[in-house]
Amino acid sequence: MSQIGAPRGRTCSRSPRSRTLRSVATLTSAVLAVTVLAGCSSDEADEARAAAQDNAPAARDKVADGGTLRWAVDALPTTLNTFQADADGATSRIAGAVLPSLYTIDERGRPQLNPDYLETAQVVETEPKQVVLYKLNQQAVWSDGREIGAADFVAQWRALSGRDTAYWTARNSGYERIEKIERGKNDLEVRVTFSKPYADWQSLFTPLYPKQVMGSPNSFNDGARTTLKATAGPFLLKAIDRKNGDVTLARNPRWWGQPAKLDSMVLKAVARADRADALAAGTLDLAEIDRSAAERIALALRDARAGRSGAQAALAHGPGSSITPSKALKSWALAHGSDDEKAQEVQAAREKNQQAIAAYATAQDTLAKYVVRKSLEPAYTQLSLNGESGPLADERVRRAVARAINRRELAESVLKPLGLPAEPPGSHLALAGQAAYADSSDALGSQDTAEARALLADAGWVPGGAVKKPAEAGTKAGSEAEKKAEGQKAGEKEKAGADGAKTEGAEEKDAAKDAAATDAKKQAADIASDEGLYIVGDDKPGERRAAPAPVIGAGGPENGTDILAPAPAAARQSAALLARAEALDTGTGAGAHAAQTVARKDKGVAGAYAPIGTAAPVTAPEASKALGKDGKALSLRFVLPSGPGSESLRTVGDRIVRMLDAVGIRTEVTKVSDDSFFKDHVASGDYDLALYSWPATAFPATDARPIFAKPEPASDGSLLVEQNYSRVGTDRIDQLFDQAAGTLDEEEARELVRQADARIWAAAGSIPLYQRPQLVAAKADLVNAGAWGLAGPRYQDIGFKKRETSKGAERTR
Repeated sequence: MSQIGAPRGRTCSRSPRSRTLRSVATLTSAVLAVTVLAGCSSDEADEARAAAQDNAPAARDKVADGGTLRWAVDALPTTLNTFQADADGATSRIAGAVLPSLYTIDERGRPQLNPDYLETAQVVETEPKQVVLYKLNQQAVWSDGREIGAADFVAQWRALSGRDTAYWTARNSGYERIEKIERGKNDLEVRVTFSKPYADWQSLFTPLYPKQVMGSPNSFNDGARTTLKATAGPFLLKAIDRKNGDVTLARNPRWWGQPAKLDSMVLKAVARADRADALAAGTLDLAEIDRSAAERIALALRDARAGRSGAQAALAHGPGSSITPSKALKSWALAHGSDDEKAQEVQAAREKNQQAIAAYATAQDTLAKYVVRKSLEPAYTQLSLNGESGPLADERVRRAVARAINRRELAESVLKPLGLPAEPPGSHLALAGQAAYADSSDALGSQDTAEARALLADAGWVPGGAVKKPAEAGTKAGSEAEKKAEGQKAGEKEKAGADGAKTEGAEEKDAAKDAAATDAKKQAADIASDEGLYIVGDDKPGERRAAPAPVIGAGGPENGTDILAPAPAAARQSAALLARAEALDTGTGAGAHAAQTVARKDKGVAGAYAPIGTAAPVTAPEASKALGKDGKALSLRFVLPSGPGSESLRTVGDRIVRMLDAVGIRTEVTKVSDDSFFKDHVASGDYDLALYSWPATAFPATDARPIFAKPEPASDGSLLVEQNYSRVGTDRIDQLFDQAAGTLDEEEARELVRQADARIWAAAGSIPLYQRPQLVAAKADLVNAGAWGLAGPRYQDIGFKKRETSKGAERTR
């Protein structure tokens, strides 16, 4: 998985202590009636290049020895165990610096063997079972002096296999496939035998914890939350100061690899909203920032290059910029006038303004010492379409929403102003540059307003459909009024028979036809009671059909899209992945905000293309009416976070609203507090549309499966949706993931992942919009640190650039 947020998300443990909670909803099966296009060739993955890193690379001999790096994190970690549900970005950063990573992720998002811990690692047997042989670096030791060995591998496997529910694990995928672990020919060899083939075996044992942590449930569950009994990285965990919000990592004297350049790293808990001020105060050396902070630094750098000091900058565009000569003269006159009370008031205001100017000048001078390093983050922002119930339960409506959205326009609006590549992601499962990447978006299709309108019309959502047809007073559609009409028809037929126009047999035949037509009308009228729930695959939206009985698992439709039926409370999901996705878009520590609802009025459509046999609007007056079906207007609830760190999401949301308006889809935008956005809305299913992000992964067959897995029934009768918050999945997608994880042919695995992605596009449960921008403020002389892109940091190489004095001595911090 990427090196951001919490650790790799995997299929959650289903033990009683698992953080995976379940819905009590029932399941309705349906058919995904779309054609899935095949994934692209492997050559296309190479053609799609990853965004370049921007981390001031420098050779180690150009980096000064010594110094302390002050690095911002969102909050102090609540646990040091990355395999627990509440692990976060700070947990992963500490683990990366102090624990073994057998494989690291390179700039193309691909796993690479880490020679600091491994000499080799390879599959040495495939029959009768897969066997991986690890040959450890003979110098690799824990901080207590003990060699890293098979005992540590065994302890981690037993803790994460899911067989012992006393371990409170958040993920175990891959470890449950291991049959046994044993010592090889010597202490430096570890043989891992799998019960069934596992393609993503390189994802295992990273990070690797010592047996003292993994050896017992108590040390795993509680002991590793606050301390680590042994470490084995370029840094040691020195101290956690919760009062001041600091974690100090010190250079490891037992480290056998290239020694860390820094003496220490201090991880400082600074909320995203406070980082611009912390940088201006000079209390940080490295921090991920938002666009506004980046613009503030850019302004300070422009002033510095133009030769303007902070004081001059304050007068040019700071607090002093509004003071004109006439205002200054008037203020001076009042401050020295005969009206003592007025003079004191003006003098106090002048003093306050001078303090503001001085503070701004100091801040600008300090900010000019930083640079902004930028790349694309290993994560993408998506529009999630909740297929649980309502209009979006119909895959045609989901596809219409997707076809209404111009993904390139949205990507360019976010990334172009930052000077970053603005190509929309073509895959849910890999990013450009990664081996499994291929653009499979053609399985759904690009933006096309006419096609979006046609899909809506085909699903029965037409202009004027929101207006209920008038019925006689005191009667319901399909009841007394229809009986009266039926009686009138019967009378007319009797009269016709008396006139000799028809034979007796013909009259009986016509009466049967009329009765059948009346039944059809009654059935059509009953559809309104479904409140917008449409069974996917029903070719006649205006005709009532019996819902199929739930068919789950292998017995269900091969490519059926399973939709959760309405329920008072939908599934709560794995806290590990939920917290990670939440941190990507809302940050942490946001204050509560009252929910705000903004109703967007439908602007109507001027007309629509419709497939053969589909009623479609043909006149301008008809097209101006709101889209509806069976007397109900088409309206989707769009939930967005309201916190200060989510401005960009709300801006993108506004653009999406306008795009949907253009095809006649009305939206109701609801802004909720950051704290409740995920847990109370996205994870619980209380939304129709939502914007949030998922991290990328080097192991999509394992890590992405729970995000797109078809909901399954649990033994207690509830429903497990894992991290599939759109609640849209198919048997075939699950099968492709399983096949990809179970083949040892790398190219075959990649092709299977691409096929799965094409089907995910076709199901239209989530629409990738853009790869997230990565903006990092760094001291100008800090090297080998910044925006790493898809890669992870190499902690021992981070440091401050060496400066040569007149005597040739290096400058250290």
